Amino acid sequence: MQLLQHFKELTIRPKNTKELKGLIIRLALRGNLTENWRKENLQIRHASELLEDIQDEKALLIEKRKLRPKKVSEIEVTQDMKYAIPKSWAWYNFSEVAFFQEGPGIRKWQYRETGVKLLNVRNVVGHNLVLDNTTLHVEREEFEQKYEHFKVEEGDLLFASSGGSWGKSAWFINPGYDVMLNTSMVRMCFYSKSWYPDYLKTFVSSGFFVDQMSEQLVGIQPNFGSTHLSRIYIPIPPLEEQKEIVKVVETLFKEVEQLEQLTEERIGLKEDFVSSALNQLTTKNANQEWTFLQDHFKSFFNETRNIKKLRETVLQLAVQGKLTADWRANNPETEDASILLKRIQKEKVQLIKEKKIKKEKALPKITREEIPYELPEGWVWCRLNDVCEYIQRGKSPKYTEDPKNPVISQKCVQWTGFDISRARFITEESLEKYGSERFLQKGDLLWNSTGNGTIGRVISYPGSDFKKVVADSHVTVVRAFKEFVSTDYLWIFTASPLIQELVAGRVSGSTNQTELGTGTVKLMEFSFPPLEEQKAIVQKVNALMGLCDSLVQEVKQSQEQIAQLMQSCLREVFEGQKEVS
Repeated sequence: MQLLQHFKELTIRPKNTKELKGLIIRLALRGNLTENWRKENLQIRHASELLEDIQDEKALLIEKRKLRPKKVSEIEVTQDMKYAIPKSWAWYNFSEVAFFQEGPGIRKWQYRETGVKLLNVRNVVGHNLVLDNTTLHVEREEFEQKYEHFKVEEGDLLFASSGGSWGKSAWFINPGYDVMLNTSMVRMCFYSKSWYPDYLKTFVSSGFFVDQMSEQLVGIQPNFGSTHLSRIYIPIPPLEEQKEIVKVVETLFKEVEQLEQLTEERIGLKEDFVSSALNQLTTKNANQEWTFLQDHFKSFFNETRNIKKLRETVLQLAVQGKLTADWRANNPETEDASILLKRIQKEKVQLIKEKKIKKEKALPKITREEIPYELPEGWVWCRLNDVCEYIQRGKSPKYTEDPKNPVISQKCVQWTGFDISRARFITEESLEKYGSERFLQKGDLLWNSTGNGTIGRVISYPGSDFKKVVADSHVTVVRAFKEFVSTDYLWIFTASPLIQELVAGRVSGSTNQTELGTGTVKLMEFSFPPLEEQKAIVQKVNALMGLCDSLVQEVKQSQEQIAQLMQSCLREVFEGQKEVS
């Protein structure tokens, strides 16, 4: 049987646990898990003989409880509902193995603060009965005169039967005082001498039971009662096999839970180790640590969360100059970034003179306290505005349905890339009011600047088929001097974890609406490498991101294989329904 053969593989994904347990129960209720047991216990009597034992017990129990169960007409088991069961088993209707009782509907004016406790839907929490939150009572005298036959007893199965709570169930364990059934509750009283209670519990927790109930209930707020329950069919094995089934199920459940715990511990330990190793990369000898990680790449980075951490570390190493240490050693004559910065300053002066950009107030020099990390030789710290010709928030005009002139919003700026399909549009008349500097250029940085959960997301504008595209007031446009600054390197810098942390610490506004001000963006510290090294960094990052993409693909393939294995196990359960011996 595939399910039992591939337990360990299937538990690699913790979310499979619930589905695995469901499969185990379904197999148990088909007799698949006790096939060998039946071969070793050929003298066990047929389950149909249990029905004969029930008749006398039923009469005595009804008399004892002073309850006349409602007679339910027998319903033939349909072919769709019936599946193959072992020859020694029998199909029973729930009305044959139990009787049902619905709450009497005690009115509000009958409620008291003390007396006999009344059960209601709120008492069923998960599959447990919680009596602490039962505050409603009925007078003891009234209970003894009218409602004593509604007393809940040890071994009763209680169902919440109203609206969205339908199907919640719990077994009643006597708390040492009287408890009475109330509105929206149904109890099932089993003729227990012929049944192993834990087998019945196993059945009630099965998907097959839920499926039968679901088929009967319709409407937005479905309700069910004793009539619905009486229509449920249950496969009944001989009493001794019922006990064996419960034993096997419990054993397999424990194994699933142990494997799940081991998987979670393994994932947790691996994540801790990966976090530590990646932290070593950014704080110590990157080459040595990187060599160690590369030798264990596939074993360390086979979880999507770890691969995400790897991507973030790659970006951080890039802006620290740690990915290009060898490149610098091989290119010692590269022009210093400080010279490049002077060229940009000269270009700015010329553009101001030509009135192509506005003259701005000089920004303060970066202090020692503002420097987040040390830079390699040849790099320089500067303000982001020092290397940009334009940094400005967009504006939000009146929109139109005519899809001609797109306005980029936060929704267009995703970590997964640029999505112009989410843009809104403005009229030609509105567009005429925009200065030419506001029209987006390929390579412009688009930086989400408002809102919790979206602020800080950044992409490099890839261009589009639209001639004129503008941004709204929730997006900051950062346009670098592209002759001197690689726009891809600029994205790497702004997307790196440390800069994202700096952004998170410098936003303003309320809890509901945070803002990344234009002035804050302009003042942002920028680690500026020589132009040729910027290009080398981009090349290195692209290669490593490609490696991360391949690792993600391997994870997806592994997950797909496990999913296919799970589907194969499901098919074995649901399609392989030949009669079991």
